[in-house]
Amino acid sequence: MAGKLNFSLVAPEREVFHGLVDQVDAPGVEGDFGVLPQHAPFMTALREGVVTVIDGSSRRRFEVHGGFADVTPEGLTILAEQAVELANA
Repeated sequence: MAGKLNFSLVAPEREVFHGLVDQVDAPGVEGDFGVLPQHAPFMTALREGVVTVIDGSSRRRFEVHGGFADVTPEGLTILAEQAVELANA
């Protein structure tokens, strides 16, 4: 089993989310991408869109406006210019 992905979503004013999750889907400037535990390292710029955090059957969605995503052996960090959690529909 691959374990969990250490994920942190940070906006200029605060850390919006931090936790161990199963998957994160994000809007990259070159296309949407998903990150699972033990993903190969990479860095990309983000476009405006929705970051979806998946943990088991739970899904949380955050609207982001620009920023960067950095995948390292330690996990995924998204540094967003703006980030707000969307209400569950």
